[in-house]
Formats: sequence, structure tokens, C-alpha cells
Amino acid sequence: MHDTAALITNRIRRFRREQVRAAVEGDRRALTVTAWRVPGEPVEFDHALAQSYEPIAPGDALGAPWSTCWLHVTGELPETGADGRFVAEASIDLGFTHDRPGFQSEGLVWTTDGRTVKGVEPLNSYIPLSERHGTVRGGAIDFYVEAASNPDVTEGWQFRPTRLGDPETAGTDPAYRLGRVDVLVRDTQAAELEQDLWTLAGLLEQIPADSTRHARISRAIENAMDAFDPDDVVGSVPAARAQLADVLASPASASAHRVVAVGHAHIDSAWLWPVRETVRKCARTFSNVLDLMDADPDFVFAASSAQQYAWVERVYPELFQRIAARVAEGRWVPVGGMWVESDTNLPGGEALARQFVMGTRYFQDAFGIRSRVGWLPDSFGYSAALPQILRRSGLPSFLSQKISWNETNTFPHHTFEWEGIDGSRVFTHFPPVDLYNSVLSPAELAHAERNFADKADSSSSLVPFGHGDGGGGPTREMLAASRRAASLEGSPRVRVAGPEAFFDEARAEYATPPVWSGEMYLELHRGTYTSQARTKRGNRRSESLLHEAELWATTAALRAGHAYPAERLTDIWRRVLLHQFHDVLPGSSIAWVHREAERDYELIAAELEQIIAEALAALSPADGERALANSGPFAQDGILSLGAGTPHIEDRVEVHRGSDGVVLQNAALRAHIDADGHVVSLVDRASGRESVPPGQRAAVLELYRDTPNQWDAWDIDAHYRRHRRVLDDVSAWELDDADPSRPVVRVTRAFGGSTVVAEISLSARARALDIAYDIDWHENQKLLKAAFPIDVHAESSAAEIQFGHVRRSILENTSWDAARFETSGHRWVHVGETGFGAALANDASYGHDVTRNPRDGGGSYAVIRQSLLRAPRFPDPRADEGRHRFALSVRPGASVRDAVEEGYRLAYPLRAVPADIAPIAGVVRGNAVIETVKLAEDGSGDLVLRLYEPLGERGSSELRIETPVDEIWQTDLIEERVSPEDEAPASTAVDAAGAGVVIELAPFQIVTLRARRAS
Repeated sequence: MHDTAALITNRIRRFRREQVRAAVEGDRRALTVTAWRVPGEPVEFDHALAQSYEPIAPGDALGAPWSTCWLHVTGELPETGADGRFVAEASIDLGFTHDRPGFQSEGLVWTTDGRTVKGVEPLNSYIPLSERHGTVRGGAIDFYVEAASNPDVTEGWQFRPTRLGDPETAGTDPAYRLGRVDVLVRDTQAAELEQDLWTLAGLLEQIPADSTRHARISRAIENAMDAFDPDDVVGSVPAARAQLADVLASPASASAHRVVAVGHAHIDSAWLWPVRETVRKCARTFSNVLDLMDADPDFVFAASSAQQYAWVERVYPELFQRIAARVAEGRWVPVGGMWVESDTNLPGGEALARQFVMGTRYFQDAFGIRSRVGWLPDSFGYSAALPQILRRSGLPSFLSQKISWNETNTFPHHTFEWEGIDGSRVFTHFPPVDLYNSVLSPAELAHAERNFADKADSSSSLVPFGHGDGGGGPTREMLAASRRAASLEGSPRVRVAGPEAFFDEARAEYATPPVWSGEMYLELHRGTYTSQARTKRGNRRSESLLHEAELWATTAALRAGHAYPAERLTDIWRRVLLHQFHDVLPGSSIAWVHREAERDYELIAAELEQIIAEALAALSPADGERALANSGPFAQDGILSLGAGTPHIEDRVEVHRGSDGVVLQNAALRAHIDADGHVVSLVDRASGRESVPPGQRAAVLELYRDTPNQWDAWDIDAHYRRHRRVLDDVSAWELDDADPSRPVVRVTRAFGGSTVVAEISLSARARALDIAYDIDWHENQKLLKAAFPIDVHAESSAAEIQFGHVRRSILENTSWDAARFETSGHRWVHVGETGFGAALANDASYGHDVTRNPRDGGGSYAVIRQSLLRAPRFPDPRADEGRHRFALSVRPGASVRDAVEEGYRLAYPLRAVPADIAPIAGVVRGNAVIETVKLAEDGSGDLVLRLYEPLGERGSSELRIETPVDEIWQTDLIEERVSPEDEAPASTAVDAAGAGVVIELAPFQIVTLRARRAS
């Protein structure tokens, strides 16, 4: 038998598509179109306006991939009548190939005097025609369209290797051909009928087919279809709508789930398009939103990312002023408080803090507002450091939905308190609609209600609606859907409002929500910790150089009167923060994006090196290079932290060469490297403990087949482990002991189309064995790891995150443990048992795995594998081809504190300078680590120190500030004074030379100190 419900639904769809839709659009007439094809990159409106335009017709090419074609559209305005039912609109087809906005051709409509009107996309292709909109002048249609031939890099969402992601390989064949460009008279009543039918047909699919409600809606729709007369549309449309009035007016039940619908347009700051295209996507989307706000006074829209507002302010100042006016009204809500919607696993601690510093300050300066809601709907997992950073940035609430993508375990809550590593909590919501680009369909709303995990205690959820990723935002159809779902039997109640309204209500309703403690690990996209290694190295290098530049510039300003380069540093920070966007730093963007990021990182490095050189010259003007500057927070080779001094004379390393390889030995370590270039023994001499398990080898390169099921650049799937090849073949082996204080064993290996030169070295005063890899990488769908077996019986590993570390089980007792088979860490990973451990540090890697393996004769040992390189095919088919260098170090006998110290050693190598430099600040005792030394963001000249407790141990730390100050106080991350109840217990003593601070730090606590310089 046929499915009666399906037959009804199909009939309704056909009726809407073939009869009602035709009635909505009425008769169409072609408009006159001329075109100017931009010969290069996009141009400003005034430049385009001054060009010569030539006729273009449907079917004519708009241009090559990534090109721009300006269209000048003119014509006669049709009669519409005086009753307001009919309105004139233009409709433009830019050669759309499917109905997904943001992933193909797009346009921006301009008035003849240079004002943006709205965007043109597949599901939002109309242009309002009126004198008020500026698209009609003197009764005639006259406007411009800036048409972007952005190629569909996904090629129909197939995610196969493509040359379209780089203009150098995309070719010159036309990407799109112009479709129809018409004027039409829209029947607004027919449009309302179409929306009525869309809502009710969707509702029929969500309610029981044998229910009274289903029967009555079905009968009402049948009656409406009977009442509709295609030969008398004008007269019959109101009659058809009348047949639906009762079922649309039937209210939702008192217990119905409540939805706060927040207008939204998630715009990736770069992804399958370059940054320059995102700037235009913002203009299109924001113009769409303002047009809707003009038409609907109840519409509220939320948008994050200060960077995107800053682009609009610079490139589209008139559009920005209109946005600012809506912000002042409270209808446009800047959210998130961040510079961009960054990744949260990979940015360093100070960088993640600066996302909020820069974003919050921009919103304050531009609009006079502060967001109170953290907003990261699409980032790939959430660091356990984030709750504290959110709280200390003035954001007590947080929203995301990405954890709904988990491939193994279902996250147990939708509204809850999220607790970070320090104990800070933020009120958090994951929209149970499982989308950040809802269209407010009955199916989506029903899913939100059914899926809501906390329905026993809470009755409301948030639904972000609007076309996203590639932009576009909400549409008039979505707003029409929200009105019908305001109170509709069989559906949740829907109210359009801002995110803070939702969080205030949800917090008031849910007094004792459940708590999730620790990181929110995304059980997907594990490859983002490794993909596009050059981008990741550029980020790590930039973070380190920014730390150095601020430290030495601050020291030079306070000690030598050197001008602090605040504007230069702000500009550089903003560029680094932009590249931390969650599809750039994770390595999941097209080739164009990563090439631009890598080029910018080189410029950033040059600029920061210049700032550092200028500051150091001001501090140590003597000629020659007889001192070493240490910008790290721990002493190196006897040189104090955050200062410069004369290095100790280095000792020799003992070298013993035999038939089975070479042994390198200093006071701390003894390392045996065999003839295959692997470390077969690594002894901590203080304890006499061997760290390499019997029969095992460390510093082993392992090559895996890496063929994710779906998302190439994003994913490492668990089945990779079944395809392991150990790289044993040796092309060359040599001992280089020309420098007796640092002998090197150099081993060359060839495999596939690639080569690796490994350098294993031991310095005279080192506590760790250094391993560097120079790799010329030419593989396809492969994963390269460096494996380090450690002879400890461990149940967990520790990995550095922002301002601390997390411990993760290395067992597989639960599905949650098993799903965490590839994880992220910053500068170090540590495994240990009581009394003995080992640390693996790195200079530019993030992905790793840690396993526990059975030991011959009983017991177990741990293996840390650092992920080095991948070779995904989409979206960049040549990702990471070419040369790379990685530096690792393995430190046996290491505590977690030793791991912290080793990570900073690799991050901040000593720098030659002409003379000694006394530190501006330092830790006299205790666990505190000074992460940042800078001058205040407000230009006051105040000294700012950011410190944290890295070990998870409560205790007292003593600091000394070696410059005259009048006052010291604690601030939040935004550098504003915190209330007494939020301060860490501290005492300060100020004297003529400087100041001492004794402060009690809780585990992993971040503290920002601000000191007023003595006048």
C-alpha cells in the first residue's frame, strides 16, 4: 500500500512549486544588463562606476574562477497598484549551480551613488525596487551588481581533489554564465500562502499521522488547494489562506518547548575562499540583514568576530555606520568578544587571551558595548583553559554546537555549567537543534525539542538561524517561519531575540544545572592538529616572537626611554589572531588561504625581529656579541629568565663510538644511538634509570596510511593504526663531533618520494636529548609520526594547553577513552609513574597520541607518538608538499615542572646580544610562570604582567618588579581592575627600586598584574 502521508506531502510540495510559486512571481520581464569584467582583483565601487560597460545576455560568461564582473541593470518599473499587495522586485540568476548559498557565485547590489543594498545568492536572489532602496531613480530601475565568480570548490559537496582552490591552478574557463535578470511583480498574499503551506506541510511530517491534529491540517490544506484557482489568483489566494487560518491559529501547548531564535550568519573568515572574499561576504550578508531590519522591526541579529566588523568599517564605511545605528538600538548584537572565531586547541595561552582582549576592546571602542556571551558555534573542540579565559574576559556564558558532530559518544547535556582546569565555570548551551544555520523549519524545531537532553529541568533552547559558513544570513522566509511558529500547536514556541536574553532566562530557570569538567573533546577532525604544518609553524613562531618583542620593547621603554611600538604590535597581533581562525590554523582551508598565511607569517617574523633588534639595541648599545638574551620564564645555561647575561663556558660531551653505534654522555644523560639511527638507550644518570623499554627503540619514524572516510584535511580515522610502516632504511649515517660541546648523529632515510635527515644531538649542559628532522615531503594520504617508547607504567598522560595542562587517560576502558586516540598539546607531553617520568617537547607540533603497551615479562610501558606531517587531498591537494623542519627533545627523569621548562626552552632559544640586560621582573620563589611582559593596551604606560600556575598546585609565589612603581593591582584579561572578591590573595611592597609581590595562586590560576610607573 502507498504511504498516505507521503502522498499528501508530495502533492503539497508540487502544488507549492508549480502553482503557488508561479502566482507569487507573476509575469517576468527581462531587464537590460551591461557588464564590465574586472581584469584582476576586486575594485572599489567608484573605480567600477567609471568603466565602460558592454551588453551581456543570459548565457554569456561572467568570468574565470575567482574573477569579478560588474553588472549595470536598468529598465522600466512596472505598475503595482495602490493597495500594497503587489510589489516590484528584480530577480538575478548569477549562473547558480545549486541552492546552497555561500559556496558559489554571489553578488552585492549597489545603488548608483555607492550604497550597498543587499546580497544576491541562490535562495535570496531578489532585489527590492524603490526610491527608498535607491534601486529606482526617477521612476526607472537603475542599480549595479558586483558579481563574484567564486568557484564551488566542493564540486557539489563531493570533497574530491580540486585545482579550484588556487587561482594559479583554477584555469580561465568560465566559472558561471549569466542567467535571467528580470523584473517581476510579487504577489505578497501568494507569498504568504506559500509560507503557510511550507509550515503546515513540514508540521505534518513531525506529528503522528493518526492524530487529530494531522487530520485537521490535512483537511485544511486540501480545502486550501481546492479554493486556489490558477485562473483567478488574485481573487482565490485570500480564500485559500482563509482555509488555513484556523489550524495556523491553534496555539502551542502550555508545556511546549520554548525556542529563542537568534538571527545569525556564521561567516568563516577564510575557508574555501580567501580572506579578500570574506570581506565581500560580510558586506553582502550584513546588507541583507539591514534590509530585513528595515522591513521587520522585531528582527534581532547577532554576529561575532571583531575582525569582520573592522573589515566593514575600513572598506564599507557607509554600511558600517548603518550597523552601528542598529547596534545602538539593541537589534544588532555583537557577540563572542573575540577577534575571530578562533580554534581553541592550537593557539597559545597569550594568543587565546588576546583574541578576547582585541575583540572586546574593538567592540567597546566601535560601539560602546561589551558582549557577555562567548560564541564559537563551529570550532573543533574546546580547550579546558577556556572557561577561565572567558570568565576573566567578562563573558560568563558560552555557546557552541560542534560537539553534536561527535562520531562515537553523544554529549550528555545541552545546558550546563562548564568547568575549566582551574575550577572556573561558565554557563554553557549547546543548541539541541544541532545546527548553527537553521532555517526554522518544523523538522528542525521538532528535532530541537526531541533532542534536548535537559528537558526534565529546563524548557528552552537557542536556535541560531540564517545561512552560514559562506554567509548570507537570515531571509524573509525564515522570519515568516518564525512568526508562524510563535505559538503553533504541535511545535515549540518560537521567539526572535538576542542571545543574552536566552542566557538570562535559561540561567534563571535552571538554578542547578549539571557540570561538565575538563576539555570538550571533539570526536572528529583530529587531523586538524597536524594538517598544514607550515601554517602551524608560522603561528608558533609568531607567538614566540610577539612574546619576545613585547618583553624587550617593554624593558627598553622602562629602562632606556625607548618608544614602545604599540600600534605596530597591535597590528601584528591582529594579523596573527586572524590566522588562528578555525579553518586556517587547523589546516582545513584551500591552498590560497594557506599560501597567504605563510607569506604573512614571514612578513610578521621580519617585522618582529626588527622590533626586537631596536629594543635590544636601546638596552645594550655596546658593540659585539658577548651576552645571550633569555626571553623565557626559566633560567637557561645560567642566564636568568627575561634578561641577558654572559654564558658559562661549555663542557665537552663524551663520545664513545663502537660497532653498534655511538654513545653520547654528559653529566645528566647517557644516550645510545644504534647503527640504524634509533635511540636504543636513554639513561637519566641522576637516578640511573633507563627510559627506553627493553627491546624497544625511540625516535623511530612511523609512516601510516591516512585515508579518512570523509573529511580529508580535517580527520584522522582510527583505522590508520592498522597500516604502519617503520622507516628503518638508512641512506647515510654520520657522527659530526666538530663541536665537542654538541656532537650530532646525522641519519638520512628515503621512502616513497620523500627524504628525512634526522639530527640527534646532546649539548654539554642539557637535560634533554634533542632530535631535529629535516623532511622533504612528497607523499599522498600518509601520516608521519615520531615514536618514543618510555619505560613507565602510566594510566594517563599530561599535555600542555593554554596556561596549564590536562591529563588524559591512555587506557581504553570506556568509549570516551577509545575515541580520544589523537589529541592536541602545545609544547610538551609528559608520562610518568611515581618517582619517574619523561617529557617529549616540540617546537611546532600539536597532534600526538599516547598508548600503553604490554612489556615483555609483564607490566607495561607508554609510547608517545608526535604527529609530524600529513598529506590530505582536500581542500588543498598539495598540502604540505616540500621541506619542513621539526625540533623535538626527550627528557628522561622529568617531572611535569621539568616538562614545562623544556617546552619553554624550545620555544625561546637564547639570542646573542651585545651586553647584559637585567630582567624587568622575575619569580623569586614558587610555581608562578610569567607568561607575558608588556605595556598596557590603553596607552597609559603602565606595566602589565600576566602569570599563571602551571602544575595544578596551590601555593605562594613571590615576584620582584625591578622598576620604580607607585601602585600594583590585579586586573582581568582586558586589563581592568577586578573586584576584591575576584582577586588572588596578595601582598605588595613598593620601594624606590621597584616592588615585591607575594601572591597565593590556586591550581592553574591566571593572574594579571598592572603596575603604575613611578612619576
